[in-house]
Amino acid sequence: MTSRNILLLFIVLFAFGSCKQQPKDSSEFSPEKAKETLDFAIQQYKGMIPKVPEGVLPSSFIDGEFKTTGINGWVSGFYPGSLWYLYEYSNDESLKAEAEKKTWLLEPIKNNTGTHDLGFMIFCSYGNAYRITKNEDYAPVIIKGSESLSTRFNETAGVIKSWDFTRGDDWSYPVIIDNMMNLEMLLWASDYSDNPRFKEIALSHADTTMKHHYREDYSTWHVVDYDTVNGGAKGKMTHQGYSDESSWARGQAWGLYGYTMMYRMTGRTKYLDFAKKIADFILTHPNLPEDKIPYWDFDAPDIPDTYRDASSGAIIASALLDMSKLVNDKSLSTLYYDNASQMLSSLSSPDYLAELNENGNFILMHGVGHLPGNSQIDVPLSYGDYYFIEALVRYLDAQ
Repeated sequence: MTSRNILLLFIVLFAFGSCKQQPKDSSEFSPEKAKETLDFAIQQYKGMIPKVPEGVLPSSFIDGEFKTTGINGWVSGFYPGSLWYLYEYSNDESLKAEAEKKTWLLEPIKNNTGTHDLGFMIFCSYGNAYRITKNEDYAPVIIKGSESLSTRFNETAGVIKSWDFTRGDDWSYPVIIDNMMNLEMLLWASDYSDNPRFKEIALSHADTTMKHHYREDYSTWHVVDYDTVNGGAKGKMTHQGYSDESSWARGQAWGLYGYTMMYRMTGRTKYLDFAKKIADFILTHPNLPEDKIPYWDFDAPDIPDTYRDASSGAIIASALLDMSKLVNDKSLSTLYYDNASQMLSSLSSPDYLAELNENGNFILMHGVGHLPGNSQIDVPLSYGDYYFIEALVRYLDAQ
């Protein structure tokens, strides 16, 4: 080998070695970044704690004003649930103290039969409290809440009624896709109390929703009106999406999360197979942005000049991380994990992550609550924070 060739070889080897030693691309997500973001979340929520008035829970921050909800608001369980996750990550006793205080504040809602959201309200708070502490005092609240939720089940329709209000003549027995998220509490309560009725209701609701809520492409309607006399669906529409035939982003997220959870809790493969098809709809949709954080509706007419919904991205990321552990196919597992990681990377960036002590001390910016109702548009949302924190914890658990 000539001296020239030796020199060229040395240059190539040096360059190769230098490339191997370069740090990872800053856009890639990592356990270190997840921890950094969770540490930031703790700082934010410690700054929020003194701002929360007695007897209420945080919900959003709009036009410079800190917004709260009473215990019967559907988002009441997310703040204590977020605190429980942050305590689980950090072992910070001050977070646990606030989580306990705000969890017990919610106890009266166990008797509320006027809402389908008891799974959100009770299981995000009391469910996490029991899971982390194993304190048996929390369990009776979950059981009683499950009994209250069960009163909303109609045997003929096969589903749990969502809303007691009607919208003109559009519906009489409305069920929204969000309702899938309340079934985890019923399944847990069935196992804990050895009461098969809770599980029967959860299975019926999930199976009926599969039958009537989903289109051929595995996108979901937001609202289905059911016939309680003859069974089946009377109408299919939206309430928070762009149109009756559009795919409201958070609705797609609720369904993905819900059917993934149903498989995890029951082991029935039809639910995982269904979740895979929902995931395929989301991840291959031509209107899913490059950063993987959805527009508020996949069919919004003004894409790309419309709002993103960080809460949908957080819910989808958490569901995909759950799926990545449940599927047997390694390539699918990697696909779900990688997409979730990309979503967490985006949400942890300045594009979506708030500045310290800004944003009402919420973590994520750019959530969309109810755009057609001109409510909570491009603001932080307590449930966006909750599922983001959950996704970060799940990401670390997967390492």
